[in-house]
Amino acid sequence: MEVQQLNKHHPRSEEMLSMTVVTTNTSAYFLDIIHMDTDVLTYFPIRRILVLSVLTFFLLATVSLLRRGNQAVVGAGRAVLITGCDSGFGNHLARRLDAQGFVVFACCLFPDEVGAQTLLKESSSNVKILKLDVTKDEDVMQARTVVQSNLPEKGLWAVVNNAGISDWSETEWNTMSDYHNMAEINLFGSIRVSIAFLPLVRASKGRMLFVSSVFAFFNCLTMGAYSISKRGLEAFADCLRVEMASFGVKVSIIQPGNFACATNILKKKTGPDIWEKLGRERQPMFNREYLDLACDYYMSTCSSGYQDSHLVTDAMIDAITVDRPKRRYLLVSKLDMVFFYALPYLPSFVTDALFYLSPMYNKRKAMLYSK
Repeated sequence: MEVQQLNKHHPRSEEMLSMTVVTTNTSAYFLDIIHMDTDVLTYFPIRRILVLSVLTFFLLATVSLLRRGNQAVVGAGRAVLITGCDSGFGNHLARRLDAQGFVVFACCLFPDEVGAQTLLKESSSNVKILKLDVTKDEDVMQARTVVQSNLPEKGLWAVVNNAGISDWSETEWNTMSDYHNMAEINLFGSIRVSIAFLPLVRASKGRMLFVSSVFAFFNCLTMGAYSISKRGLEAFADCLRVEMASFGVKVSIIQPGNFACATNILKKKTGPDIWEKLGRERQPMFNREYLDLACDYYMSTCSSGYQDSHLVTDAMIDAITVDRPKRRYLLVSKLDMVFFYALPYLPSFVTDALFYLSPMYNKRKAMLYSK
């Protein structure tokens, strides 16, 4: 009807009609483009990835804002038990929790030696030094008796399973005793302490912390025994976290990277030490010169890590004091964090290639059986 009226009342009706048709066609064309872009957005993988990335970013930002709103738990009236306070993470954490008003049961393997005694002298009366060897049932039960008799009004808020040892060695350089010792301290020691103190933590709806390592999920040359103990520890903590959620107890895993220089965990070895341990039967399989190279490489790598423990103790404080602690605290550089987050999604042949292509691995391969 509008087109017919245009032809009847306007002398330039044909020109205006033409313009109207062009305009209509142009509008339709742009509508087609819009619809086409919508289809592309729906079906084209790159656009999908972009949309998902943006949505993920906003989701993570929202979660981050919510976490920032966490209210800190007040230390006054609450107790925390920490294993492995002779030095390193445990010693530093005890000092920081003391400053925040917590009663701290600092468990030490050697309570009369310099690490424990210095901690005692430089802290308030809220720090209690306990003798505890995590491999001994009697030590754990004695510590539980002391803790239960000296709890503040709000009870035992957290247990930090920090005691542990580290060692490096290729598989055939270890004895069964080496594997047992590593697991007895790093894995079964934490389980032993956790089971003993869980009733007290459950009563306060508190926290359980486990100090693991990136080697719990990153398989590395010479770190087999240590990785086994830490991978088992994380499996225990993961199962415990699901079970304890019903009781309001939160479980966190601390995953430090290279903090060897910041702790007393670095075990020094020499080529002759390893050579003598191998014995005559296995010595022909390992070039004596390679053992020296392995020792130098290990010590050099450990020395390049973090020089202080603040990043780890910050994470521990967060896990103990915020309303919604993380399940895992991965404590590495930003570049390493990108790699470790991607690691679980990479096929094994790619992760194995990281070692096969490394200069150290190739030197090792060339030297192992050469005289």
